[in-house]
Parts: sequence; C-alpha cells; structure tokens
Amino acid sequence: MKTLNDFNFKNKRVLVRCDFNVPLSEKGDILDDFRIKKTIPTIEYLLKKGAKVILMSHLGRPEGKVIESLRLTPVQNKLMEYLDVSIAKAPNCIGPEIEKWTEEMQPGGILLLENVQFNPGEKENNQDFARTLASYADIFIMEAFGQAHRNYASIVSAPKYLPSGAGFLLEKEIQVLTRLREHPEKPLIAIVGGAKVETKVKLIDKISELGERVLIGGLIQKEIEEKKIKLKNPQKIITPIDDVETFDIGPKTINLFKEKIKLAKTIFWNGPLGKTEEKEFSKGTEAVARAIVESGSFSVVGGGETVEFINKIGLVDKFSHVSTGGGAMLDFIADGKLVGLEALCQK
Repeated sequence: MKTLNDFNFKNKRVLVRCDFNVPLSEKGDILDDFRIKKTIPTIEYLLKKGAKVILMSHLGRPEGKVIESLRLTPVQNKLMEYLDVSIAKAPNCIGPEIEKWTEEMQPGGILLLENVQFNPGEKENNQDFARTLASYADIFIMEAFGQAHRNYASIVSAPKYLPSGAGFLLEKEIQVLTRLREHPEKPLIAIVGGAKVETKVKLIDKISELGERVLIGGLIQKEIEEKKIKLKNPQKIITPIDDVETFDIGPKTINLFKEKIKLAKTIFWNGPLGKTEEKEFSKGTEAVARAIVESGSFSVVGGGETVEFINKIGLVDKFSHVSTGGGAMLDFIADGKLVGLEALCQK
C-alpha cells in the first residue's frame, strides 16, 4: 500500500476521501470535530507540496437524496478555521460545473465536494459514479479509516481508476491496530461496552485469543445471555458483578475493572459502559477512562460514542491512540483486512 511519501503532488489534482461524518446539533453546529482535526495534517502536507486538493465525504444518512440539513457547509467552515485558507464548496459531488472547476484549479486550492451520499451511486457502488469522481483527479488518497469497511463507490471503486495511497491518518491507524492485533505487549486487557453484541462477537472472540481478559458492559452481558451467544473463550470474560440496571456499572464492578486495568501493559477499549449521554449513568465509564489513563499502559480507544465521551471529559489527548473508526476498527482487529484498504493495494 502506497503512502503520501510515494507521490509527487506538484500541480496534481488530488482526490481525498475523508470521513467528515461528525455529530451535529439540532441547529446544525458540529458537536465533536475530532475526525476533521485528524485529517488536517494530510491536507496541510498536500498544500505544502503544491497539490490541488479535492475533498469528499459523506455526512449522516441521506440515502441518495439531497437533505439540506446534511450539506457539508459546517464542515467547510470548520476546515477553514483550522487551515486558515479559503475553501470552495461545490453544490454537488458530480456534474459538468465540477469538471470545469477541477480543470481550472490552481496549486494550493481546495475544493470540497458536496455530500457524496446525496447521490444514490455512492452506496450502490455504481461504477459510472466512481469513474466520474476519479475523472476529476490525478491521484486518489484514502483518509476515511472510519468508512474503510464500507463497499461504497468513493471507497472501493474510485481508487481503481487512479494511482492511490493512504493519508497520514489511515497509515497511523493501520500501524497501531496491526501492532495491537499481531504483537501487543502483554498482559493485554480489552474493554467492550455499548450495545449491538452481534457486531462485536467476532471482536470479543479475537481479542480474547490475543489477550488475558475481556471486560464487558452490562448491556453486552444481557444481550449475550438473552441471545444465548456462545463465546470462544468464556473463561476470559469478566462481567459486571453489581446487581444494577444496565444503564451503568456499579461500584463493585468499577473496582473490579480498575484492578484488572492496573495489571495491563496494553489496553483496548470500545464502547461506553453506561448511558453516558446522561450524567448520572456516566460514572462507570468515566472511572474506567481515568483508570486507563492512570495505568500508563499503551492504550487504544475507538468508537464514536466513546471518543465523544473522553473528549467531553478532557481525556482524549491522554490515550496512546484514539481511533477515528468504530465498525472499521472492530472489523480490522477481528479479520485483519478491510475492503477500503484492499482497494488501495490493487494493481
């Protein structure tokens, strides 16, 4: 897989697939810009190298229709704030006016295409749509790790038509998660919270093979029991011990989890351990977050809600690696591959 250092970007149009799918308030303000911030080094590098930068992303779930509240205008404003340069935003993601725009761009210019999921061809992985996107550029750079498990046109097909490589963010994600998956410093402790256990069974099975213990939240435990799910290494699973609601973990469980965390050299965490959007149910998750930071272990955390929470309590910079991926991170640890990465390796 090629990286930024493998290309000469001078005077080249570079199409960058970003993941600007950030949470918005009802007023349309960005609530957490973590994913935007993480793409800034790649964009700055391309500008420094004299590229003409074309950014594309999705936002929300417009399902192939134009939804006014899901336009990328707040993202455009946030990018201009961080980069301190002017950024043009196209009214669509494809069309004759965009073709003309990309042909007339100057080195150092940035064009943000409108939400790619406004076009049904994105989620359908339509080849004509992918070819059209690719026709606007000379080089494709993948920076959307959080979407690298999706079989979408801008992720798996656009790179087929252009010389392609990984941005700094994607490169770092793969390095860290490969280290975690293939040669973690032991003992390795994993913490798995949130819900939707069926999306996490493969991860729990894989990480329990790699590590010493997997600590799971009350909601995951409840789903495992109700759905009669058989895990590969049940002897390594540690469940909540308090007789409390599944909205949070109780004081005995907090102490038990903290004891296990203290023993770890590597910690992987995905999913909050309570209903963190309500302060009264966020005590367990906050206690675990602080215990991980205090342990001094190599710590990897990911998943939208988890990252949003540690950002809110001011700990996001205290973890060794904070992943921009949720499902993509789980899939990569479980399987060691993602369709979006395989697309970059095609000849």
